[in-house]
Amino acid sequence: MEKSNLMEKIVSLCKRRGFVFPSSEIYGGIGGFYDFGPMGIELKNNIKQLWWQNFVLKRDDVVGIESSIIMNRKVWQASGHEKGFVDELVECKKCHLRFRLDEIEAQNPKLKCQIGGEHEMTEPKLFNAMFKTHVGVVEDQESLNYLRPETAQGMFADYKQVLETSRMSLPFGIAQIGKSFRNEINTKDWLFRVREFEIAEIEYFVRAGEDEKYFDQWLADWKDFVLGLGIKKEDIKYFEHPKESLAHYSKRTVDINFHYPFGWKELTGLANRTDFDLSSHEKASGRDMKYFDEESKEKFIPYVIEPTMGVERLMLAVLLSAYSESDGSDGREKGEVVLKFKPKIAPIKVGVFPLVKKDKLLEVARGIAKSLKEAGVMTFCDEAGSIGRRYRRQDEIGTPFCITVDYDTLKDNAVTIRERDSMKQERVKISEIEKYITDKIK
Repeated sequence: MEKSNLMEKIVSLCKRRGFVFPSSEIYGGIGGFYDFGPMGIELKNNIKQLWWQNFVLKRDDVVGIESSIIMNRKVWQASGHEKGFVDELVECKKCHLRFRLDEIEAQNPKLKCQIGGEHEMTEPKLFNAMFKTHVGVVEDQESLNYLRPETAQGMFADYKQVLETSRMSLPFGIAQIGKSFRNEINTKDWLFRVREFEIAEIEYFVRAGEDEKYFDQWLADWKDFVLGLGIKKEDIKYFEHPKESLAHYSKRTVDINFHYPFGWKELTGLANRTDFDLSSHEKASGRDMKYFDEESKEKFIPYVIEPTMGVERLMLAVLLSAYSESDGSDGREKGEVVLKFKPKIAPIKVGVFPLVKKDKLLEVARGIAKSLKEAGVMTFCDEAGSIGRRYRRQDEIGTPFCITVDYDTLKDNAVTIRERDSMKQERVKISEIEKYITDKIK
């Protein structure tokens, strides 16, 4: 499928089917902020839960935390964010639109001004991308603070307490999924660049000298997770940051880039942060951030490997990968939209249809839906419209299994289950539905 108009189709579908809405749209919206509807929050939560299951619950060397969105301002001073988290900003003198200087320089064709002709840009000015706020009743310099632009610093600030209370030993990691905020100059490409977003990341503490080994392991784990969400192998590639463009804290950074409709862009990242953050916080706070090795009796500050994923960017890549339009060869009408989500992340796992809206069939259908929900399977009982129309609705939101309750059900206590991708239909006893579905969505 051509990628040129795919974004437009995805944005339209997501609004129409309850995945993503512009925030506060009744007042004209607000740039770079989005709300997740009934389908969107299920998809997003399923991705996050799968991430947590893979990288926290199934591992013995990673524990989770939730740090606060607003921290002591000294955290951002010690980390270098207050002085260094800046972009160079230019503004068009005619239309007053603002752009990041690096984005302007990266584009070969001259940008056209809305007023006409080319933009007439001002001299670059430094712009701190952190959202400012005030803590307390008086808004002055003393109460100035920031909404966090990343989740990492919360894990560094809590590192020693986690180490002591969880009794972990090197190598070990701290995981967190949480909101972050960046006052982006120019939000674009829908969920790709937003001002409020969630990050799923791990700070993995290792001995210096072992950092490269664990870097390679995490890069492989990160890639496996991305592919496990249904993202196609040919749509991702590694991007190794050249040494001259590395962040001040990084020894090595590799991104996994995804082929979005607007180009190859960062989907996830992996950085070797060395001992920069813990050393900076030890110096600024006066607190001991060293790790004590019981066997060797050494004290040292560990290196940190940081695998990071933006949840919204990941969700966008999943939506783009799942989107398909039937060519008519699968029994559907040509052009019908099907979201081919992996069953484990699909917002709704099962649609249940009574053949007609009659008392007994409806009662059985609702009973099946209730039973599946109680078993933890997200299910929707769709009672309105023709069976064909109900199938199309469920296909369009990516439901992998649809159950039809018909008149034969009243005789044989069995239903017809249709699988979304193969269109295969199978007769299954009502008593066996739960096992049939749960085995398929693991």
